[in-house]
Amino acid sequence: MGRHRAPEPPRRTLLGSTPVRVALATGVTCCLGLAAVVTARGAEDDTRPVEPLAEAIADRAAIADERASRSLDRDLAPARVTPSPVATPTPSRAAVRKTPKKPPKPRRPRPVAGLDQAQMDNAKVIVDVGREMKMPRRALVVALATAMQESNLYNLASDVLPESFDYPNQGSGSDHDSVGLFQQRPSSGWGTVAELMRPSYAARAFYSALNEIPGWQDMSVTAAAQAVQVSAYPDAYAQHEERATTIVAALIV
Repeated sequence: MGRHRAPEPPRRTLLGSTPVRVALATGVTCCLGLAAVVTARGAEDDTRPVEPLAEAIADRAAIADERASRSLDRDLAPARVTPSPVATPTPSRAAVRKTPKKPPKPRRPRPVAGLDQAQMDNAKVIVDVGREMKMPRRALVVALATAMQESNLYNLASDVLPESFDYPNQGSGSDHDSVGLFQQRPSSGWGTVAELMRPSYAARAFYSALNEIPGWQDMSVTAAAQAVQVSAYPDAYAQHEERATTIVAALIV
């Protein structure tokens, strides 16, 4: 044969093999089928309405919150929201009802000249009535000296008149039917028992009677008082003049 080799048999290619060609054809067919399915689904998806992205996210968040709220193994409790304090509206000035102020109680005068509070209160009534009647200062002294002698400046009922105890009083006397600060007698026409037991009425009755005495302003305190009272002890009033003057000075300041 020499240097010449026998010719090699012809080689067959991979694609030339029948089994390979069958496998390749099958793979191509599968790929084409899958592509057709994907294309068909894509076409169907194109016909469906596209859900807005914001709504989809909100729906998913709501589902997630619902699941979390029902879970028993949450690590942290939800934060508590403290409500803001509600401001109380301030009422307007017109809406505020003004409470009427009560008139202040008159101050009781401080006792002087050895009197107690009841005596000083009665003395103030006598002085106030005289000033209302425009009586001069000397008339106030005469009236006080008279009441100090007759009742010691206490509003007295009478043991002879049981009716007199039906009215405010500060004790009683037994000189006939004499009652009140000036021991005036209802039987002599000074007034009713009810009237004479009122210190203001008794004082007014005394001043009215004093004004009917001619020239009383020039009389002594004793003479002026006796002219009104017609007492069995005409000189007894003089002893009260000095204290009566002190009391008047304290009450008309």
